[in-house]
Amino acid sequence: MGGGWIILAVVVLFVLANSIKVVNEYERGVIFRLGRLIGVWGPGLFFVIPILDRMIKVSLRTVTFDVTPQEVMTKDNVPIKVNAVVYFRVMDPAKAIKEVENYQVATIQIAQTTLRGVVGQYELDDILAEREKINQRLQQIIDEQTDPWGIKVSIVEIKEVELPETMKRAMAAQAEVERDRRAKIISAEGELQASEKLKEAARILAEVPQALHLRYLQTATEIATEKNSTLVFPLPMEFFKLITRTEEKNEK
Repeated sequence: MGGGWIILAVVVLFVLANSIKVVNEYERGVIFRLGRLIGVWGPGLFFVIPILDRMIKVSLRTVTFDVTPQEVMTKDNVPIKVNAVVYFRVMDPAKAIKEVENYQVATIQIAQTTLRGVVGQYELDDILAEREKINQRLQQIIDEQTDPWGIKVSIVEIKEVELPETMKRAMAAQAEVERDRRAKIISAEGELQASEKLKEAARILAEVPQALHLRYLQTATEIATEKNSTLVFPLPMEFFKLITRTEEKNEK
């Protein structure tokens, strides 16, 4: 008799251990009874009927996964590799379990195919310059496809675009030529502005001849501060004529 009570106690403890279920705050328990979905429980402590009931816990926290690099041919026939990161969470645990076999794997597969399809519709320059627009389109398409499963895709971000080495060299050469072009344009604009100012200054000097002499004196003063140059200062012809006239008067 003593052995029978021990066996009965063990059976009771086994049943109780399998009947008590604890669901955390960030989880929900999807309950099936004899194969039928009877509801979503949680969070808290619950009792289920062993053998008859089966509970599947589903996390409601945001899940992050990296989309493996995908080889894509852009619209302008440039082969590239693109990877991305996707953020999603379960909004309806019952649908996530009932409508798809493995919602995480299914979401990853959809993200990979959508990434290849969307990026392939853009040219390389647009992919590099309009990432935010492409990210929004990826998020919208993936979210629409996973919505029947109770999945909400909140963010899709392209992480890296890997270019062929030949394309990298070509883009570097293009960037260098573009910088040279801008430098020449800036230099030409500077020359144009300087010529306009010189033209204006020459017009003013032509109207007032004495200003030219003052400019000569100012230049001579600037050169004399260095004390390491020989200064050749031009004198107006009128000065020599004045000296000649003075000498002629003295001789008379």
